[in-house]
Amino acid sequence: MNNADSGEGKMTVGLDVGDKFVHACFLDHDGIIVEETRVGATALALRRRFGGDERHRVILEAGLHSPWMSRLLIDLGHEVYVANPRRLRAIYLNESKSDRVDAEYLARIGRLDPALLFPLRHRSAETQADLALLRSRAMVVKARSTLIQYVRGVVKSAGGRIPHCDARTFAHKAVLHLPSELEPVLSPVVATIANMDKTIVAYDKQIEQMTEERYPETELLQQVAGVGAITAATFVLTVEDPTRFPHSRSIGSYLGLRPRQDESGTIKKQLRITKAGDEHLRSLLVSCSQYILGHFGPDTDLRRWGLHLAERGGKNGKKRAVVAVARKLSVLLLRLWITGEIYEPLRNARLRGELSTA
Repeated sequence: MNNADSGEGKMTVGLDVGDKFVHACFLDHDGIIVEETRVGATALALRRRFGGDERHRVILEAGLHSPWMSRLLIDLGHEVYVANPRRLRAIYLNESKSDRVDAEYLARIGRLDPALLFPLRHRSAETQADLALLRSRAMVVKARSTLIQYVRGVVKSAGGRIPHCDARTFAHKAVLHLPSELEPVLSPVVATIANMDKTIVAYDKQIEQMTEERYPETELLQQVAGVGAITAATFVLTVEDPTRFPHSRSIGSYLGLRPRQDESGTIKKQLRITKAGDEHLRSLLVSCSQYILGHFGPDTDLRRWGLHLAERGGKNGKKRAVVAVARKLSVLLLRLWITGEIYEPLRNARLRGELSTA
């Protein structure tokens, strides 16, 4: 969001962004539609329409094109708000929904009070590019897992079996256990998996170089057992600015790890987490939490707290504990990043004098 001063005569512009075209609705200070138009969803077209001397308050909904469009409009001097689509249910429930109507709706809410849009802040172009490296690696890993499951399933259906092994050694072992009748059709798939192994190794080297050169703060986060280079880098690049939160605990809500709330009088329902924010980072933190609470997790304050929560949590206590530990872990990582402190795994236990009985 751009914090440009909004003059009284500044128009408010709602943009409904499509893949090829952008529908724009211009409202004056009195809320009267001055212009409705459509421009191409390209940088050149937007510069031609919004590159003049006039400065507007521009509202657009978060989506595939909103990162680069919002940066472009801010560079052109406009006051830009990127609306949170999760908070704009009225658009989707509109019985007369159209691109023109959506653009007008965004403009009218933005003119009334931009806070009602629950505006988002997009990452910088540099951060977005670095984050794409991590996401690309994750996609290749996911595709490799899918192919491995496919090969195992086909071999089993033919009466064979590939021994249990790590994904990184699967291609080497699978070649030795392919049934002869399936070898012609499965060998190319195994070769593809082997190529994916090389791609992932290359990505790992790029990520290591990237964090060493541009994000040394990731080492602070990796002090916590279970948090590796990938999780640390994803955390730093997703959050981008550790001081953006008024309180450290706010990051739990930002990542969608906070339970939904539905209270009425004395009734307080127990609901699932919101799952707002970045899904990939949330998944990584949950994986770290599972390790922390698992058999191989070292003894730490966080593990003790999570295990205690699981014991008194009833039937779904373990699942709730995993999410709660992930939320608490996000707060811990943010604090380590901000303060630069040396992580002490059993600090709380030491202060309570429990180390001797641990």
